[in-house]
Amino acid sequence: MNKTKQLLSLTLFFLCLIGYAQQSVKGKVTEKSTGEPLPGVSIIIKGQVKGTETDFDGNYEIKNVKSSDILVFSFIGLQTQEVSVGNNTTINVELEDSAQVLDEVVVVGYGTTTVKDATGSVEAITEKEFTKGNIVTPENLLSGRVSGVEIRTSGAPGSGSQITIRGGSSISASNSPLIVIDGLPIEENSVAGSRGVLANINPNDIESFSVLKDASATAIYGSRASNGVIIITTKKGKSNYTLDVDYQYTFGEVLDRVNVFSANDFRNIVQQQRPGDVGLLGTANTNWQDEIFRTTGSNLINATVKGGILGFIPTRLSVGFTSQEGSLLTSQFDRKNVSLSMNPSFFEDHLKINLNYNRNFEDSRFADTGQIGAALRFDPTQPVRDASSPFGGFFEHRNGSNLLNTTKNPVAALLLANSTGKVFRHFGNLNFDYKFHFLPELRAVLNLGFDKAEGETKFTSSFNYGRAADLALLFAGVNSSGFSERSNRLLDGYLNYKKEFDKLTLDATAGYSYQKFEEFGGTSGNILDPASFADTFAATDVVNIGFFGRLNVDFLNKYLLTLNYRRDGTSRFSANNRWGNFGGAAFAWKLTNEDFLKDSDVFSDLKLRVSYGLTGQQNLPNVNDVYLSRYRFGNQNSLFQFANNPIRAIIPSVINPDLKWEETTTLEFGLDYGLFNNKFAGSINWFNKVSDDLLFNAALPDGVNFANSVIQNIGQLEINGIEFSLNGDILNTEDINWNFNFNATYLDREITKLANGQDVRTGGTAGGTGNTIQILREGFAPNSFHVFKQLYDSSGNPIEGAYADLNDDGVINDDDRYLKEDPAADVSLGFQSNFNYKNFDLSFNLRANLGNYVYNNVNSSRAQLALLQDNEVLGNIPSSVLGTNFVNTSDVINSDIYLENASFLRMDNITLGYTFDRPIRKFNKNSLRIWAGVQNVFVITNYSGLDPEVFGGIDNTIYPRSRNFMVGANVKF
Repeated sequence: MNKTKQLLSLTLFFLCLIGYAQQSVKGKVTEKSTGEPLPGVSIIIKGQVKGTETDFDGNYEIKNVKSSDILVFSFIGLQTQEVSVGNNTTINVELEDSAQVLDEVVVVGYGTTTVKDATGSVEAITEKEFTKGNIVTPENLLSGRVSGVEIRTSGAPGSGSQITIRGGSSISASNSPLIVIDGLPIEENSVAGSRGVLANINPNDIESFSVLKDASATAIYGSRASNGVIIITTKKGKSNYTLDVDYQYTFGEVLDRVNVFSANDFRNIVQQQRPGDVGLLGTANTNWQDEIFRTTGSNLINATVKGGILGFIPTRLSVGFTSQEGSLLTSQFDRKNVSLSMNPSFFEDHLKINLNYNRNFEDSRFADTGQIGAALRFDPTQPVRDASSPFGGFFEHRNGSNLLNTTKNPVAALLLANSTGKVFRHFGNLNFDYKFHFLPELRAVLNLGFDKAEGETKFTSSFNYGRAADLALLFAGVNSSGFSERSNRLLDGYLNYKKEFDKLTLDATAGYSYQKFEEFGGTSGNILDPASFADTFAATDVVNIGFFGRLNVDFLNKYLLTLNYRRDGTSRFSANNRWGNFGGAAFAWKLTNEDFLKDSDVFSDLKLRVSYGLTGQQNLPNVNDVYLSRYRFGNQNSLFQFANNPIRAIIPSVINPDLKWEETTTLEFGLDYGLFNNKFAGSINWFNKVSDDLLFNAALPDGVNFANSVIQNIGQLEINGIEFSLNGDILNTEDINWNFNFNATYLDREITKLANGQDVRTGGTAGGTGNTIQILREGFAPNSFHVFKQLYDSSGNPIEGAYADLNDDGVINDDDRYLKEDPAADVSLGFQSNFNYKNFDLSFNLRANLGNYVYNNVNSSRAQLALLQDNEVLGNIPSSVLGTNFVNTSDVINSDIYLENASFLRMDNITLGYTFDRPIRKFNKNSLRIWAGVQNVFVITNYSGLDPEVFGGIDNTIYPRSRNFMVGANVKF
């Protein structure tokens, strides 16, 4: 009997333990630095997929939790925390910033993962890691931050950037990555009057970037993913009311100049070289570069309100104003933005709705960048103004009222012309995410998106310099306009199923995507010129349809497998080539979850990855529908007479019904690591990309088509690369936090096949007609420089027009040109440091390129003594001519003497700030941060031009970057 009682007692005891173990845990998750609740925080039981998310007030509840379980709290950009359940029924957690990135959430195509669980090459950059400074367009938040990503931006205000990931994948088609904003893939091209497709987006509205680089990660986007994918996530609403106001003022100045002769030096060299033209010299002392460049002032203001509407709709409303002066006279960029995000949830968080809407207004005044070259050429002994001049009181070279056919006054050309652009753009999406009540492992997601932009341009000028021979039209001036409209509509829908089966976890996604692009526009011609025609166009609609799926398998939390597939159809190609199949596979092995590394004091995370995939490229150069029979009107030079009326000719356009997309296969091996409890973390990747059926505008035999060239699928490009990244916490104490990011990329690009093995000339240069300095050739990097080998005399001075006879045929001709270097850097480096001491913060960014070359076309086309005569007048030339004493441009234009190593080290930004906690005591939560900084701090390079970063590697004058001094304040309530 006693034994029976003891058995019953033990049974009841264990039943109580079991009942107690299956408890519920509630709590609230907040951000430590602000105290604000965090919606959307992932809470899972460690080693399982079972879990939940916080609601928009940061609250959560997770049921059937054992006392021995560990809860894992993770949120994008914040340090993941693990908390043992024990006897607790309420667990409140504060998440804080960290440089540790392995636990950060990464947004991938149609879903999310963490860096620790990613099988492909992906990187997440959040707001705390953004590049700082005078950031006007959002892509520059990434500058220097991600291995394999290169961003080049000119000095023009609000200018767009050239973005490449892992060197791109094409030769003449687009090399820009696909950009996705809140699930909406956006178009690469912008409307009339815009400075770029991202120019009218406010960087203040960006929460994070996810960069997808390898094919296993990008294949979910199929035919548009060969150049990588950048996913932009915008900021969302919160229930607690907050007010943020940011202000920034920037003072900028272009410090460097192209070295041309000063007025006095110009008089001396004219006396030496052209004594018969001394009478053409003036009496002024004008530095024309100083006259066209100016100091600038710019303002950025952002105000953001967050809070709950009707008690259950977390909302964010943001308003931004940007006014940026360009350093070139008359250049100006203004932008106004309104952004709204509403994020309610219903049915106990089973249905989540995200509404994002952005309304943007872009106003620009464009300065003619050709006047930078004119400032180099114009006679420095002539004045800017001439009271007797009929050309607005500006000095011009003229014979009475007849304008001489020579370089025009650059200041007059800038001030007397008014080229403006206005753009209205609004875009957004409505996302429904429903977790089924009867099957919570299954979610249905519907995403509806749109992007519509309307742009117009206007150009007026007091004088039509292009019609100088006709005085009536010259003094009539120019009055022209243009407009265009683009729209982009999206419907995405997919199902996601995620469930744990004992030792196996499955995460499966399947969906459908429909996207349509439309475009039309026109130009007025010069309405003051009877011979000028108005014109309109309507581009063929582009429709993309995709069926996609992804399967993630996690076995024992050690072995990870990802399979991606997408079947894409596009209206850009004919029915025979319209559909394509793209996909990828990746496998990862978490070595630190194996017994032999589980207790390692060195390796806190170690994961091996291998991936392979096929992606596509369908962005055709300047045309959507080359497979269709198309006809266009000719211009005023294509007329025929019918009776007494001139009739515009109708011209058939070139056609290629066999065209299809480029295809890129990528093989990658990677290692993700975390050291010393993730104090240091990063990755090492080796990849091989091979692009086939390259889209290229290649020559045609005479008479077989309606042009002598057409876009064709020819050639093959191979890119091999190595990437390395390291993130670390150097110091992390109560008062001091110092972290850094370092990344390095090595790229080797080679053309492995061209049509018929024939070279293709590229890289047109100034200084003659039809000159090229680059070439595409099998076995070499794209756009390698094609130059003559310069010969020198016994004193080391270059001999004009003397080149090496490389083929030993006794004749110096084009066959003696050789390939030397290319514009792309062999190695790119980035370094960012953030240091905080109590309320002080200091950050800076460094970037470096090694092995990139630039052809100095400023010198090759201008630094020759014969150019001291500019038709009937005198013209200035670069003072570098004194180092060569070259006379004629045509004799030296292709010499390798003008090819320069443009490797550089640049400090992009440095900022210093101080934060006042609760400066207004009547409010519980408020802060004021004041800061100052410098942008474009220094550049160390041996390149003799203004800037070693040149689009395409040919420097024929650029819009220079100014050095900017910035002050700002951030107020939070």
